[in-house]
Amino acid sequence: MKKILFFLTLMMAPLVINAQESSCESVATSMKISDLQKNITNNIAKDYAGYTIKEAISIKSGDIVTYEVAVVKETTLTTLTYDKDGKFIRKTTRKVVAKPVPKKN
Repeated sequence: MKKILFFLTLMMAPLVINAQESSCESVATSMKISDLQKNITNNIAKDYAGYTIKEAISIKSGDIVTYEVAVVKETTLTTLTYDKDGKFIRKTTRKVVAKPVPKKN
């Protein structure tokens, strides 16, 4: 009996590992800014006045969908994350340094 249980455990392990790996994969899809939910654009207009929306992507990981929106103001790049209902989750901010334009000889 112990040999049968051990054999079944060995046979099932790859199936369980494979199922866990495939459920952890996320798919990011670029989207039009005009396709963002109204409550997301309203939040950006209210809380990030003066910022410009540069890019939006939707990320699907299993059954979970989130939206990441990149907004820029001067040298500040902020990534805003929203859930599937357009509820704000978090923000990440960093300074962007522009590359110098080479001089023409």
